[in-house]
Amino acid sequence: MNHTSPDAPDQPDIAGQPDDEFLWLEDIRGQDAMAWVRERNARTDAALVTPAYTALEASVLEVLDSRDRIAMVTKRGDWYYNFWRDEANPRGLWRRTDWDSYASGTPDWQLLLDVDALSAAEGAEWLWAGASLLRPAAGEEYRRAMVALSPDGGDAVTYREFDLPARGFVPGGFELPTAKTSLTWVDADTLYVGTDTGAGSMTSSSYPAAARVLRRGETLAELAAKAPLYSVPLDHLSGGVSHDSTPGFERDLAYDVLDFFNSRSYLRVGDDWVHLDVPDDMNVSLHREWLLLRPRTDWAVGGVSGATHAAGTLLAIGLDAFLAGDRGVRTIFAPTPTQSLQSWSWTRDFLLLNLLDDVSSKILVLDPSRGWASVELDACPPLHSVDAHAVDDEDEVCGNDYWLVATGFLTPSTVYRGTLAGGAAAPGAHSPGTGSADGAGSANVAGGPASMVRASPSFFNEAGYTVEQHFAVSEDGTRIPYFQVGPGDLVFDGGNPTLLGGYGGFEISRTPAYSGAVGRTWLERRTVVDGVERGGVYVVANIRGGGEYGPGWHTAALQENRHRAYEDFAAVARDLAARGVARPEHLGCAGGSNGGLLVGNMLTQYPELFGAVSCGVPLLDMRRYTKLSAGASWIAEFGDPDVPEQWEFIKTFSPYHLLRGDLSYPPAFIWTATSDDRVGPVQARKMAARMEGLGIPVWFHEALEGGHAGAGNNAQAARLHTASHEFLWRALTGGL
Repeated sequence: MNHTSPDAPDQPDIAGQPDDEFLWLEDIRGQDAMAWVRERNARTDAALVTPAYTALEASVLEVLDSRDRIAMVTKRGDWYYNFWRDEANPRGLWRRTDWDSYASGTPDWQLLLDVDALSAAEGAEWLWAGASLLRPAAGEEYRRAMVALSPDGGDAVTYREFDLPARGFVPGGFELPTAKTSLTWVDADTLYVGTDTGAGSMTSSSYPAAARVLRRGETLAELAAKAPLYSVPLDHLSGGVSHDSTPGFERDLAYDVLDFFNSRSYLRVGDDWVHLDVPDDMNVSLHREWLLLRPRTDWAVGGVSGATHAAGTLLAIGLDAFLAGDRGVRTIFAPTPTQSLQSWSWTRDFLLLNLLDDVSSKILVLDPSRGWASVELDACPPLHSVDAHAVDDEDEVCGNDYWLVATGFLTPSTVYRGTLAGGAAAPGAHSPGTGSADGAGSANVAGGPASMVRASPSFFNEAGYTVEQHFAVSEDGTRIPYFQVGPGDLVFDGGNPTLLGGYGGFEISRTPAYSGAVGRTWLERRTVVDGVERGGVYVVANIRGGGEYGPGWHTAALQENRHRAYEDFAAVARDLAARGVARPEHLGCAGGSNGGLLVGNMLTQYPELFGAVSCGVPLLDMRRYTKLSAGASWIAEFGDPDVPEQWEFIKTFSPYHLLRGDLSYPPAFIWTATSDDRVGPVQARKMAARMEGLGIPVWFHEALEGGHAGAGNNAQAARLHTASHEFLWRALTGGL
């Protein structure tokens, strides 16, 4: 086989560059590379697919396609919008209904767009990627949207203008070809657009570097010929302009994203862009008259003699006062050693804060009219995840309504609706709710308790299991929390097939969540080990690099300290063994994306702790990751391998380079997607190829569409989920 291609990337000339015999696999759609992929896919299918596997996959698809699952909605004007996939509509339906119909439990949906029918009519394989609606003038209905469609599930999408009342695309309307595009409505005839218009229009991270004004009737070529409204250097992550159309607070805001954690915001004043003068690592949020700030590192306002605000604090100040030079910010939330701010949402008169306290949810309601007085929303049982966000902060009737979405490992997701003090209730919002056994329906604020709107069905026998939280001790003495879900009669002899998952990056928190698929493919499965019949145990580790304890938990594992995330995960694995949950031969780990890098390091650095590894859409070649797909955007997280002193620490967590021919490794399943334009498929390919060459047991599967998720529809998602769990189950129970 010819392993060279004119389209294959050149290897950079850098001192100390490791040899790479599999560069030819970086030719993503090259003939030789795709032949290699098809051969491995066939090999994996032959080993994987049995009648029992097929039945298990069908049971997962039944969960994903269930018509009884919650149809989550977004309110715009008088309508509640939803996107829905099921067995009859694998690519999905964009639809809407009114509140009375939605609250009835059997909504009468008005179909807007059938993506399956569109794909058939156009001979394409469109996948839904969202819609941006144009805010109408006061008293008018929403009429226009820009609909995003992906040709393969990747981040690159095409945009088309959609007429909501007519329920169809606008003939001759706005249309942008497939690219990693950012856009925002200005008015009915104007968009701010950042897209690929040729050389110099996209950053080295593959995102827009400039925003231009696109007026109705103009072509992409005419857009490209215009001077940018705002632009950033090509070595920054991205740049653009957003338009805030909030009545009475209309404004343009430019953003310069330097890297994943640093950015600068500029407010347009006349023809000038005025910098909002805060540190680059500050999270900046504008809402009506308010400016909210959340520092990622401690912020000394006014220098050494000024006040210092801890990382993860939420601060508020009037925007006009700030622009006039006032820095008298007010602390409206201060973190504690166990408590961190995860997100916030404005209703018309209140601010909702979603917190974690030792990785269990807590919600505060703040009232800016009373000096930011706060009250805790009684809605969060222990070891659960509950999120509160506004229904529609601009609605004159229900502007203070909020959604509660509650879930837990053994608690099917439930949606509630309530009203905060001072707001009129939406129809049905205060009717007596059925509540739930876990108490999530008992939120009690002025105006009455939140009422249950929708409850997901149960997909496995949750009553037979328990949820526990434990803490392992990492190598440097840090306590690492983890959740354990297992049978109530668990035998602590180390023989339980156990799946350990984690992420540990980008300040993303892993919180309790219900999964009928996990229940069916892991918890309910049975095997006999050491003469004892037992089921699966599912574990989620909250390691550093995530955001469970705020920004400090994340920064503790950045770049040269990345090893801490892996030490934390290994500590949880050892704790599971020490507690008698699972010996290494019965312990598997799984992760995707950055989690794929995590488990890749478990494979290469801690092979003695695991009996099998499932590694999805992963980063693995940390020498070349910045040259592949959107990899340059993650330098702030991992470091720059082209800087020799940084490569010195990066190479210590590059699984592709840590593989050795003289060590024994657990079997691994590596899966990816050809159309993943974020991480890309080539790192997974090269890792599997190198493992094969070293005689290390490896299964490989590459989906042809689905982007970074690896799945473009429910059937593909069921396939990947089941394949991963089937592989792990067989490996951990002696059936591989």
